[in-house]
Amino acid sequence: MTKIIYRREQNFQPDFENICKVFQHKTPNRPTLFEFALNDELVSKLSGLQYFDTSDRLAQFTRIISAFNNAGYDYATISGWRTKTLKFPKSESEKKESVSQNAGCMITDRNSFEKYEWPNPDEGDYDLYRDLKIYLPHGMKLIASGNGGILENVIDIVGFENLCIMSLMEEELTAEIFDSVGSRFLRFYEIVAPIETIGACIVNDDWGFKNQTMLSPEMLRKWVFPWHKKIVEAIHDAGKFAILHSCGQLKDVMDDVIYDMRYDAKHSFEDLITPVEEAYKLWSSKIAILGGIDLDFLARSSKGDISKRSRNMLEVSREKGGYALGSGNSIPNYIPDENYLAMISVVN
Repeated sequence: MTKIIYRREQNFQPDFENICKVFQHKTPNRPTLFEFALNDELVSKLSGLQYFDTSDRLAQFTRIISAFNNAGYDYATISGWRTKTLKFPKSESEKKESVSQNAGCMITDRNSFEKYEWPNPDEGDYDLYRDLKIYLPHGMKLIASGNGGILENVIDIVGFENLCIMSLMEEELTAEIFDSVGSRFLRFYEIVAPIETIGACIVNDDWGFKNQTMLSPEMLRKWVFPWHKKIVEAIHDAGKFAILHSCGQLKDVMDDVIYDMRYDAKHSFEDLITPVEEAYKLWSSKIAILGGIDLDFLARSSKGDISKRSRNMLEVSREKGGYALGSGNSIPNYIPDENYLAMISVVN
């Protein structure tokens, strides 16, 4: 056991209905937090559990549940990469500060496409989400995410520059690759979303650079967005909420996100692209806005400035609703603990 660095007020009781109200563009009963992921060191400090039994398939997840509960969230996020569910085989590439987006590509032509070992999404350990039920505090739910996204996995498998060339030279093969990845993600969410412990699903798929989308909006609409639309429909059919976590400049496709794909909430914002204050003004009447306290700001600002900005976002959204406080992306280990706590503690 390690010392727990923070607990929300002693009488805190998680209530998933609070975040549900945010998804519905309403004002929750109390200020509400949202986070995509917490780094392992922070999970240890919030849960008081530095170590866990790696032979116990539930242990790392019960630790995450404890951390989210102590920090004051109404749910715990279960990241797909931590689970033994859907995972696309990828070649090992050398990890350096800068990595080529063509490094380790596995599909370069029709022959390599046919030989690729496509995963079966039905073979995953989905009982994990059910077995965690007894560890969830009353009122708490799980939010499940995938292991990367459709565009992200296609880029990992094909390579970014290779994909751009392939889209021009072999359009039919390009479409088949996107369909092979997209259909498997659809099946993943068809299985996960109806599970009782799941309250919402994050569909995580980065689409943009700082100034524009990674592929043209037309290419995204042709190959990526139709699968996202089907995934959101599957999540909604299960009576759950669908959250888009996508980094980059997405102004040119936000109407697609809102009106075509019909996501309930958008997460991932960056000051150099669209500060969360601006995003809230632009889109909060159409889609819930989650997090948005910029990571660079969180890393380098004073605790006072972080608290001030966090309070301001809660104040701005108090009457209109549709906002939950959190970071612009996730909490990596370079964010000082005291800065993270300065952000979340303003909800008390």
